[in-house]
Amino acid sequence: MNEMILLPGREKSLRRHHPWIFSGAVAGIKGDPAPGETLLVRDARGQAVALAAWSPASQLCGRVWSFDPAETIDREFFRKRLRQAIGLRQQMGLNAPDGGCRLVASEADALPGWIVDRYGDWLVIQCVSAGADRYKDMFLDLLMEETGCRGIYERSDVSVRQREKLPPVTGTVRGETPPDKVLITEDGVRYHVDIRHGHKTGFYFDQRENRIAVKHLAKNRRVLNCFAYTGGFGAAALAGGATHVINVDSSAPALALAERTMQENGFTASQYENRVADVFALLREYRDSGRKFDLVVLDPPKFVENKGALPRGCRAYQDIARLGFQLLNPGGLLFTFSCSGLMEMPLFQKLTADAALDAGVQGRIIRQLGQSADHPTALAVPETFYLKGLVVEVQS
Repeated sequence: MNEMILLPGREKSLRRHHPWIFSGAVAGIKGDPAPGETLLVRDARGQAVALAAWSPASQLCGRVWSFDPAETIDREFFRKRLRQAIGLRQQMGLNAPDGGCRLVASEADALPGWIVDRYGDWLVIQCVSAGADRYKDMFLDLLMEETGCRGIYERSDVSVRQREKLPPVTGTVRGETPPDKVLITEDGVRYHVDIRHGHKTGFYFDQRENRIAVKHLAKNRRVLNCFAYTGGFGAAALAGGATHVINVDSSAPALALAERTMQENGFTASQYENRVADVFALLREYRDSGRKFDLVVLDPPKFVENKGALPRGCRAYQDIARLGFQLLNPGGLLFTFSCSGLMEMPLFQKLTADAALDAGVQGRIIRQLGQSADHPTALAVPETFYLKGLVVEVQS
């Protein structure tokens, strides 16, 4: 077996079971491994510490499969890991036949490089590393065997593949080809999903529990759902008894799908509005015209892609929260989120507090939010906890 030799002291993170090896930690490679090949990782003293997939084109050049150097990385290894991942979702009641969930969450399920989402009878897979790509055919066969799904659609069209020098791949890879749109049920609400062209794999399962929170708090409230995408929070709010919902997004196709979801659930045109607009500009327009709401949802895209973007991202999160606060009636609720992994909760809370101060309101946090249970956080990998949210009540 080809080997990866680490520099002195650079095995410490592996001893703590963090699965990433960066190129700056590597002293050398023994042999001539192909991209994605499994290497035996040794520390500077020659002691074996892990088995990792080799990604020569990426700064993140090694992703650990196992911290047991004696383990065999084969079909049964992956079958065991996959069964553990599926079993967790089954135990939590999330693997429902007519519903959807994340079945495999990459490093959080000790299957780095693979993301698998279930939409009823269909699976959507993303393969984002050289190691996952090398074993993809085997993994797809196992998915068919272990889930009994009708077909698997690949959405490996994400930018992270570029860092691995892997081409984008989309299309049906096993079984039947899924329809253009699929329908799933979550907490009694039915959602139309575009798994072929939508964001990520089509739907944000990581916000499941937060949609349910909005549903439970929306009764008799006028709701503004910003960066609405396909209207998930808006549909949940109406299902919870909201008097009116405005879904705002810059994407007309996304809001067209939101319209289908609204109609699917029997909501009438008088109960909601889907508005194509720049969110920042529209919020300023609403503020300047004195428009008010009782619940505002701010679920923006990732504002912080890397450490260099953190200052600019902080300003964006604070600006959007300030506008949200300015639109709320006394007693109103702000649901504000960050999906930026580099945004830590204490900093996010500070930015939200500063935004309230700028808006001239006082608020109190009534809930802290995170990603849903099918997006677990590996204890040794804090990076797998990325979604942070706050529910803030504007005090009278």
